[in-house]
Amino acid sequence: MSSTERVADKLEKPALDDRSYRVIRLPNQLEALLVHDPDTDKASASVNVNVGSFSDADDMPGMAHAVEHLLFMGTEKYPVENDYNQYLSSHSGYSNAYTSSTETNYYFEVAASSSQDADASTNGSVDSPLHGALDRFAQFFIAPLFLSSTLDRELKAVDSENKKNLQSDTWRLNQLKKTLSSPKHPYHHFSTGNLQTLRDEPTKRGVNIRDEFIKFHHQNYSANRMKLVVLGREKLDELEAWVGSLFAGVVNKDLPRNRWDDVEPFSDKELLTQVFAKPVMDSRLLDIYFPYQDEEDMYETQPSRYLSHLIGHEGPGSILAHIKAKGWANGLSAGVAPVCPGSAFFTVSIKLTEDGLKHYQEIVETVFQYISLIKQHKPQQWIVDEMKGMTEVDFKFRQKSPATSFTSKLSSIMQQPLPRDWLLSGTSVIRKFDSQGITKALSYLQAENFRLTLVSQKFPGDWDQQEKWYGTEYRVEAIPSDFQAAVRKAANSTATDLISELHLPHKNEFIPTKLTVDKRDVTEPAKNPMLIRNDEAVRTWWKKDDRFWVPKANAYITLRNPLAKATPETAVKSNLYCELVKDALEEYSYDAEIAGLEYQLSSYSMGIDIDIGGYSDKLAVLLEKVLVSMRDLEVKPDRFNIIKERVLRGLRNWDFQQPYRQVGDFTRCLGSEKGWINEQYLAEVEPLKAEDISAFYPQLLRQMHIECLAHGNILREDALRITDLVESTLRPRTLPRSQWQIRRNLLLPPGSDFTYRHTLGDKENVNHCIEYYLYVGSLADHVLRAKLLLLGQLTEEIGFDQLRTKEQLGYIVFTGAKFAATIMGYRVIIQSEKPTSYLEERVNAFLALFGSRLDSMTQEAFEGHKKSLVNKRLEKVKNLDQESERFWTQISSEHFSFVQNEIDVANVKPLTKQDMIDFFNHYIHPTSPARAKLSVHMVAQSTPKPAAGDEKKPSPAKQKEQLVAMLGEYLTSLSISTDQDQLTKRFETVDLASRDIIPAIITAISTYMQEDAKVPDEQSAAFLQQGQQVMGAVLPELGIEIPADEEDLPPAPKVKETVFIEDVFAYKAGLTMSKGPVPVRALSEFEDKDVVAVDGNGRSESKL
Repeated sequence: MSSTERVADKLEKPALDDRSYRVIRLPNQLEALLVHDPDTDKASASVNVNVGSFSDADDMPGMAHAVEHLLFMGTEKYPVENDYNQYLSSHSGYSNAYTSSTETNYYFEVAASSSQDADASTNGSVDSPLHGALDRFAQFFIAPLFLSSTLDRELKAVDSENKKNLQSDTWRLNQLKKTLSSPKHPYHHFSTGNLQTLRDEPTKRGVNIRDEFIKFHHQNYSANRMKLVVLGREKLDELEAWVGSLFAGVVNKDLPRNRWDDVEPFSDKELLTQVFAKPVMDSRLLDIYFPYQDEEDMYETQPSRYLSHLIGHEGPGSILAHIKAKGWANGLSAGVAPVCPGSAFFTVSIKLTEDGLKHYQEIVETVFQYISLIKQHKPQQWIVDEMKGMTEVDFKFRQKSPATSFTSKLSSIMQQPLPRDWLLSGTSVIRKFDSQGITKALSYLQAENFRLTLVSQKFPGDWDQQEKWYGTEYRVEAIPSDFQAAVRKAANSTATDLISELHLPHKNEFIPTKLTVDKRDVTEPAKNPMLIRNDEAVRTWWKKDDRFWVPKANAYITLRNPLAKATPETAVKSNLYCELVKDALEEYSYDAEIAGLEYQLSSYSMGIDIDIGGYSDKLAVLLEKVLVSMRDLEVKPDRFNIIKERVLRGLRNWDFQQPYRQVGDFTRCLGSEKGWINEQYLAEVEPLKAEDISAFYPQLLRQMHIECLAHGNILREDALRITDLVESTLRPRTLPRSQWQIRRNLLLPPGSDFTYRHTLGDKENVNHCIEYYLYVGSLADHVLRAKLLLLGQLTEEIGFDQLRTKEQLGYIVFTGAKFAATIMGYRVIIQSEKPTSYLEERVNAFLALFGSRLDSMTQEAFEGHKKSLVNKRLEKVKNLDQESERFWTQISSEHFSFVQNEIDVANVKPLTKQDMIDFFNHYIHPTSPARAKLSVHMVAQSTPKPAAGDEKKPSPAKQKEQLVAMLGEYLTSLSISTDQDQLTKRFETVDLASRDIIPAIITAISTYMQEDAKVPDEQSAAFLQQGQQVMGAVLPELGIEIPADEEDLPPAPKVKETVFIEDVFAYKAGLTMSKGPVPVRALSEFEDKDVVAVDGNGRSESKL
């Protein structure tokens, strides 16, 4: 028997990467990357299979996606359908998967150790959580069961996932592009699938759908098509032994790697056409698609990145700078999008203004003029060298990412034909300048080789077709001959013909040159930043990075001023001001962005936030430019009108988000004294003029308190200079502490039960949504917080299993803790086609069910959940940004609880099962007289279309007639003699409204076959065995509802009557307010030993 082959063990890796790597190939040709990380607190694994939706049968689209869902539902070794998820949940873990065009990716995460000590070693023990998870994981690829009992449920989950996306423009426009591609290429497929494609239509054709899924798995899943990544604390030899043992049973069928070299997604028929598409949201996009070469073998040179760098540039001389100056566009991006091995698209995507719609042809001509400009200059080595240098710097200082992100991404990368030593650097690094390669890449950007799509709700307005799967209205036509001629002329422009404003970019002055890090020996990293300045005007927090040692830093700055969100009007003005500043800075800041230094400017309830992060070398340079632009902003009427219109569209489009993304805004509004909703902001935008912002923003900057966190590769004196720079540039008056806005929340009284109903603005969305919120108490109560966190852990897996998997309420199901400014509670969110009143009832039933489960839970299981929660709370930060975010969250919340995770753990460990029973019965149980509840119901205006596509539901008599006719045709197709009159007579006593409808139908068919058609028992039995599955598909096709088997559903307890909120003002007026934030420690305890004084000019000085 052949042994495991060691393919590579000296992978090129980032400078500070302390992991060990090994690539192996098992005798069955499964290739694996093993990763030993001695410090990780999370272990993970991912399998990527080289099969996806492109391998779907033409008459069963969505099959690969359905198999991905069904694979989780039990294996021969672990037949209980949710054993895998239960195991992961009890070890601080979770799992997920995705299906793309050419691959299916499965991944999970668990605690790295079974000990509550985050640094404990597993010593290669098979009791390791990773070993147990790998054992269960491997079985999906060895012996999945495809349980019949789960088949219909999981297909409904796929259908629900599809319906979730039906009103999403991202999905709609992507499918439109695919639908209008060549039918000869699998890119044309509908990839998600739904009940119609996966159950109803195949069943009508007599297909045994379970057999088809098993056959798909058998024909496409092979060890040699699989790439595995395993990350854990265990030594490489131990991981190798585990993988060799656990995955040896995956069968190798020697399947070829999937490629599509003999056909292109766009044939000549699809080229030189223009598609006009009507979106759901009010958006305007111009997309230019060029069929492009497959670059997966060009990993050293990646010529498309040269093209995307130049065409997608946003600095002076760029396409965007020119069309933005014309008032035609707000944004532009360009780059290659691989379709599959064998083909790709190079895409230029432009966000248009209203005026840009009228000039879209001129914009396309401008793009082709710029392409001509690039071609007129031989490929510039200095540009590639600049890009190459940044890719090398970025890889050298790459930090760790979350475990599942790492394993999932790497298992996908392993499908590429990269040298195994380069798996980590892969296509992240440009290695060579290839002039000929760039010239060849440019040859694909021709005037005869493109298609364009124009997206607008208003232009041109005469869409005459509807896309099959999502219903997108569109029109497609050949590009007019005069437009084609203009494009050809632009593409062949000479130097004298070019638009004078267009030119190649200049050298980037933001490329970092100082990349040294002052690394020192540290016994233990500091757990909090120090307060190095604290006076009436400024609080400056600082921590020199002592954990990651990268030449990067983050600066978070709050300009505290209650005016920023005092009313909906000032909130809108503050937002417009920030957008105008960013608009004015776009050309300047783009160089910083591509050099790894970015900023954000935003308004929120406390004031204005400035966040800058990236390589520390030029951070202060960018900050100064941002501050000067804020201070000296000239509000130009033309740019104001464009930005105002963009903000207006954003507010109008808010109503067209997924309902589960909207519901939280209403819950927050109802929990805050000064909380507003989208429609209140929308009402304030229309009247505003440019002069309103010009008059407003000086007031915003005139008086403030400055709070800053400087964290990373930054010295103490540089941190102080940051706040000095803010003060000296803006020169604000001090905002006295007495004028600071106090964060508070409204408190639900004990025993209350409120419901707020909102009708969705999107009339076509069929999904309702509910957020069911139970108030628990103050964030300052650490024991109560620990109980709430443990409740979230205890209900996580059972909530998903009961509400989504078993009851199939919807694809979106969340359960767990919810934290506001000063209070906390428990929430359940469900998005579903079912009415909100029913969802409310099912949440009550779920909570009552959990109460009984908690009562009967074994002590071992309870302690396992505690351990799992402790491991989650002690999870280490993976990179500088995560630590910065953790610090800033505590500073901006004014709790300053920098070790909140340790406080949580200290309070979780002593909790007993009885503590949790008492807590649950008091705050959560639906029958508790003390619990305080608020439900927000998002109510859809539309209902799902009948599967048969008939808008009008036929009468019961007509339904029965159609059913008998359909069954007659099916029996005839099986060569069974059919007397339609006699068959109709057998159905006379069948009541289509009965709860026993399917047994009644089976009885009628059985009687007909045995007594009328005289079918042999063996043949009759074979037919009836499929009866329930057939009926489950056929009846919905005819608009006949199959009653849910409510006997299997946990009963909902009787609860007190809710109070509907009709007047939000009166509702808020009737509630009391919480206390403000309570700091965990006095600020003086965080102050540095150095005393910070402020000189007469407002400059800070540090003294011993």
